[in-house]
Amino acid sequence: MAKILSQDEIDALLTTVSTGDGEVSENQLDDDKLRSVIAYDFKHPNRVSKDQIRTLENMHDNFAGHYGSTLSAVLRTIVDVDLVSVDQITYSEFIMSLVSPSCTYTFAASPLEGGCLVDFNPTLTFSLIDRMFGGNGKILESDRELTGIERSVMGRLASKLYDDLTRAWDNIVKIEVEQKSFETNPQFIQVVPPGETVIVVSFQIKLFQSTGLLTLCYPYVSLEPIISKLSAQNWIDATKKKNLEEDRLINNRNLMNIDAVLSAELLRTTIKVREFLDLNEGDIVPSEMKINQPIGLYVNKRKKFLARPGLSGKKRAVQIINKCEIESQEIYNG
Repeated sequence: MAKILSQDEIDALLTTVSTGDGEVSENQLDDDKLRSVIAYDFKHPNRVSKDQIRTLENMHDNFAGHYGSTLSAVLRTIVDVDLVSVDQITYSEFIMSLVSPSCTYTFAASPLEGGCLVDFNPTLTFSLIDRMFGGNGKILESDRELTGIERSVMGRLASKLYDDLTRAWDNIVKIEVEQKSFETNPQFIQVVPPGETVIVVSFQIKLFQSTGLLTLCYPYVSLEPIISKLSAQNWIDATKKKNLEEDRLINNRNLMNIDAVLSAELLRTTIKVREFLDLNEGDIVPSEMKINQPIGLYVNKRKKFLARPGLSGKKRAVQIINKCEIESQEIYNG
């Protein structure tokens, strides 16, 4: 015998159908959970942690600011260099992403092991060259290799890049960049095996109406010896030390321009007011100090040094022979 539904059960069923709840909703929830699952690729594991990636981002963001200022000074126009991304991919994927013919340099960055790469996108390369020769940095649709003169011009910009890159790495480790080679065909560049993990740092450079990509590539084997230093805490500590040193240098430079009153005490004696009023030209006042006794040298009325009076050429002078300790520094009331 079929079961007869009560009115409450009928209302509940109608409510479920109208709102879409029930079994359909559970299936949809399961689908959402499946969509949030990301398959892990065991062939290409992430060998650099997110914390280390963030440190590389901070470091190269500083490099972007320095190199933007350098290019602006060299090209005599405003150049924006913006950090786009820091990714870890295989070396073969990186090489496949480069355009041929390219403007690619390989360099060593001791103490980092192995070789690293820097690539100027062709659009960026010809815009920079056009500007260096007095143009407006316009986009040149040219699919050719660089001439000898153009290579010389780009080599100058690459040299500036190495200087700013060394400066950016100072907070982590001091590196010495040395250029190894220049290549126009990326397929001929084999610094690591194709399946090796590399860290690719991409920058967008804006010059007038043209935009191009600048790419840095660090093989993981190069970063492995110093990978432990790529931590947020290490970056913060190094930045603080650098700021303290910069503050010290700024303070020293500012203090150099402060005027100070320098005076030497040649005589110290005690006389009566009547004797002082009766003094005339040619009178001799006996001193309590011996002739071989050092005199006090005061800076802003505070005794800082012991000195010996004498002559320097035709000018009266004093020779500093010792420094007064803080406890024995007197204040001159004269």
